[in-house]
Amino acid sequence: QVQLAESGGGLVQAGGSLRLSCAASGRTVSNYAMGWFRQAPGKEREFVASIGRSGRITSYANSVKGRFTISRDNAKNTVYLQMSSLKPEDTAVYYCSADAGWRLRVGTGADEYEYWGQGTQVTVSS
Repeated sequence: QVQLAESGGGLVQAGGSLRLSCAASGRTVSNYAMGWFRQAPGKEREFVASIGRSGRITSYANSVKGRFTISRDNAKNTVYLQMSSLKPEDTAVYYCSADAGWRLRVGTGADEYEYWGQGTQVTVSS
């Protein structure tokens, strides 16, 4: 079973950048497709980005496409989310997740991911 720990969140001004990291332990992260989700106060958890086991296949929510980049370093057992051109509406708790299933595409639904981190807060001020 894999354990996930997010880091890198914080307070940033609109237009700024942050890089989130998700460190995996317990099992090698290369065994999993990985995803990032976020949840703002009073809203449901929503998909942000996902990446396949090798890193060749990625998927993004329309709201972050062109601004966020997901990547992974399997040698370091870590997945990243580079966020640029941040907007106040990006404010949320960001969660890292792992999917052990084998699919024809990388998952975009929260119910496709079995393992979750505790989350890291990202706050974007206007």
